[in-house]
Amino acid sequence: MAQCVRSTLTPSRIPQSSIRTVSAKPAAFASVSFLRTLPEFKKCTKPCSLVMSCQGKPQSQEEQIPPPQLSLDDLVTSKRKGEVLGTIKDSLSNCLSETNLLETVPGLKSRIKGKVRDIYDAGDYLVLVTTDRLSAFDRNLASIPFKGQVLNETSLWWFNNTQHITPNAIVSSPDKNVVIAKKCSVFPIEFVVRGYVTGSTDTSLWTVYKKGVRNYCGNVLSDGLVKNQKLPANILTPTTKAEDHDVPITPNEIVEGGFMTQAEFDEASMKALSLFEFGQRVAKEHGLILVDTKYEFGRSSDGSILLIDEIHTPDSSRYWLAGSYEERFQKGLEPENVDKEFIRLWFKENCNPYEDEVLPAAPAELVTELAWRYIFLYETITGSRIDILPTQQEPIHDRISRNTSQALSSLRQL
Repeated sequence: MAQCVRSTLTPSRIPQSSIRTVSAKPAAFASVSFLRTLPEFKKCTKPCSLVMSCQGKPQSQEEQIPPPQLSLDDLVTSKRKGEVLGTIKDSLSNCLSETNLLETVPGLKSRIKGKVRDIYDAGDYLVLVTTDRLSAFDRNLASIPFKGQVLNETSLWWFNNTQHITPNAIVSSPDKNVVIAKKCSVFPIEFVVRGYVTGSTDTSLWTVYKKGVRNYCGNVLSDGLVKNQKLPANILTPTTKAEDHDVPITPNEIVEGGFMTQAEFDEASMKALSLFEFGQRVAKEHGLILVDTKYEFGRSSDGSILLIDEIHTPDSSRYWLAGSYEERFQKGLEPENVDKEFIRLWFKENCNPYEDEVLPAAPAELVTELAWRYIFLYETITGSRIDILPTQQEPIHDRISRNTSQALSSLRQL
């Protein structure tokens, strides 16, 4: 999210007993509150048994609504897909692949280009623009229509709904692709949380497990696990935020290497596991399985640890359809997914995405399908329809420049 600032405090050593399978601690689910600066985002309109009563007590089992049984047909043949497919196809050549706000927004000082986000220094704040770039295997694979908007608005929905677990760095969202955030000293660690043995990348749990690894990032794994199997408990598998490739790291190495202090790691770990458990419960309420995800944290100027970057998006997370998972798992079939895994698998089948200098172009039908799945996931989780505008009406970059300029001008007057 920003340039990493390593802690200068003397690290303390994690006891050897901490090298074990980590289980998530239950989060205290308070009533959902929303940022006043984001009035356009609505609460989920579907019944949700996670909502607490005024006295802080959960709804009774009798009041809880069974989760919907989503199927692949909901993805492939839904009426909603037909409504948005034309707009997606018309926007294939008008994606937001690059930004240059330094030339169009007054007062910006510099830009850091990430895999998906372009981050601009605005003095007291950071401006984060979520582009339509698709990243996997440490490469940009394609540009997906409306992907940046969906990721941005998905994260905002989760940021708003997880403030009872941890504060976050978001100040406002002046545009569908933009957030303005507080500056933080970013911990150079990605807190990857996993609930299942799966994945296709070099650092995925299934990839390393099938190679014989049984102690991964401080977690002891038993023999006999199979792909896509649910773990006995959620585990934390941190990685360093290296520029070219994420590197798995143990809790001991994080503290001993000075990346974080013991107290910082303990607090961020607790928040990551609580966020993941909450995300799993919300996903289950809507017929989905939150399989794994990553979180990033930073320390603000007042010393508090804040959640930054993105949360529970189809870019940072893996989602499966819950209704068909058990049957497909028992038959040895891949779960029906609502994330970018199918396009990752296409690249693995058609090239070597880690070593080939030039990658094949992703087929238009796959790009279109992924754009739809991102929209489907947002609307399924939030219970509201996303407002996607034909990109021919106004160039995306012009809209972003105008909205960001107005927002920063207002903030500077405060």
